[in-house]
Amino acid sequence: MTADLTHLPANHPPVRFGKVGVLLVNLGTPDGTDYASMRRYLKEFLTDKRVIEWSPWKWYPILFGIVLNTRPQKVGKAYAEIWNKEKDESYLRTYTRSQSELLTAALRDLPNVVVDWAMRYGQPSIATKIDALQAAGCDKILLFPLYPQYAASTTATVNDKAFEKLMAMRWQPALRTVPQYHDDPEYIDALAVSVEKTLAGLDWQPEMLLASFHGIPQSYFKQGDPYHCFCQKTGRLLRERLGLPKDRFMVTFQSRFGPEEWLQPYTDKTVEKLAHEGVKRIAVINPGFVSDCLETLEEIAGEAAESFHEHGGEKFVHIPCLNDSPEGMRVLEKVVRRELQGWV
Repeated sequence: MTADLTHLPANHPPVRFGKVGVLLVNLGTPDGTDYASMRRYLKEFLTDKRVIEWSPWKWYPILFGIVLNTRPQKVGKAYAEIWNKEKDESYLRTYTRSQSELLTAALRDLPNVVVDWAMRYGQPSIATKIDALQAAGCDKILLFPLYPQYAASTTATVNDKAFEKLMAMRWQPALRTVPQYHDDPEYIDALAVSVEKTLAGLDWQPEMLLASFHGIPQSYFKQGDPYHCFCQKTGRLLRERLGLPKDRFMVTFQSRFGPEEWLQPYTDKTVEKLAHEGVKRIAVINPGFVSDCLETLEEIAGEAAESFHEHGGEKFVHIPCLNDSPEGMRVLEKVVRRELQGWV
């Protein structure tokens, strides 16, 4: 569908409308690995009430008194180890940009669709990209939080930020949000293919495959967050698609932060436990991460592998995220085409 401008009077001011925007949004990334960049990024991230649900009276003294004085340097060093030095940016930014460009090419049969990308924390921001899409003539926007499994601390906060931007706009674009796609057959198949391709390149086979998802506090789950259920279903469908018995596959949870209990079993503890039990060969996949990032490259491919070897394990492989692979792009394209129905 195209905008009909033929009936506008000759003296009508220039207007651009009739296009549909698709905005891919991932978690975020610091601008650099230096202290100031890391502190700025962590401050925005850790002051999000969807991420840390403690009362500000309880959390802010800890955050501003301790965390933001100690964590930037430590996290900056971790980012430096997995930084894309060629482009001087995080791989999350590299992959998200590439996904946007490849999706644009895949949707070339829909000339009125404009694809762009943003980050929930850091740059480019959701607000600036909504402005850019509207300036490009988009009066409808499909917001795509790049999280296969819904959680309030990921998908919901992306939606919140977009709604916050709309609240300040006089001419609001129509907005749709992409729901979770944790059980989409295309997604499950893409994960399975990534496992099969990685294992086919090895001269050994894992005794155990871990599907490691980012964790959330147990308290969030008990208050009704469905994330745990979505992760478990993704894990079950992946195991069934791969034809693995239950004793060779586990769903685990990583990246816990703070003193609370998080979803269990914990990935790091599981890796140690398997090694202590005599398991010598394991593989780890991160189904909840659309793109490789600090949590996959440093925490799993780096720290978890090192821990496994230190505790007696011999062979460890991290299966890359779908990133901008053909399989991963087919998933994003299918979801977008489905959610655009009625608009194009």
